[in-house]
Amino acid sequence: MEKLPLSVFVSRNGQEKAAEIFNVRQSAISKALSSGRNITVTIFENGKVIAEELKPFPSSKRDIQAA
Repeated sequence: MEKLPLSVFVSRNGQEKAAEIFNVRQSAISKALSSGRNITVTIFENGKVIAEELKPFPSSKRDIQAA
C-alpha cells in the first residue's frame, strides 16, 4: 500500500488520468490542486486506488453560518 498527496499522484499520472480514476472531471482535479485541498491518495497492492480528504471539524464555513 502506498499513500501520497494528490499532487504527487497527479504528477505521476496526469490530471486526465486522475480524473478518470476518480470518476470526476479534469477541472475538479485542477481546482482541488489549485485550492490546496488536503487530499491523500492510497494505492493498494491489488491496484485499487482511493482518495480521502482531511478537513477540520467543524469547518470554518459552518462556524460562520451558525453565528
